[in-house]
Amino acid sequence: MHVEAIIASHPQMRGRADAALVGCVEACFDCAQTCAVCADACLSEENVADLRRCIRLDQDCADICLATGAIASRRSATDETAMRAILQACVDMCRACEKECRRHAKHHEHCRICADVCKECEGACRRAMGSAH
Repeated sequence: MHVEAIIASHPQMRGRADAALVGCVEACFDCAQTCAVCADACLSEENVADLRRCIRLDQDCADICLATGAIASRRSATDETAMRAILQACVDMCRACEKECRRHAKHHEHCRICADVCKECEGACRRAMGSAH
């Protein structure tokens, strides 16, 4: 990814990119992709009916992560209150998705991977909230 380079090239950043913000953006886009694949994999499982909640949470988490990654990338005019709200929404959604995927992780490797990635994204969003000013 080129997140650090492109954010640092922004005129208001003056060659600097906040490491926590960069990590958050990268984690959000990674999580969105992982959740999208996990949802699709769940749809291919024999017991798809048992995975309905997981599929929905995967899809919701992917959407929130995409929005969060996009908003966190636009630092020049983003209101700090709005930034904190979207980061908190991403933390909450990642936590919910991770919890549900963990329920299925023993039987489905894609759910284990997704749970791990959601946990990483939650942490990255928390770190970004701590570095926002």
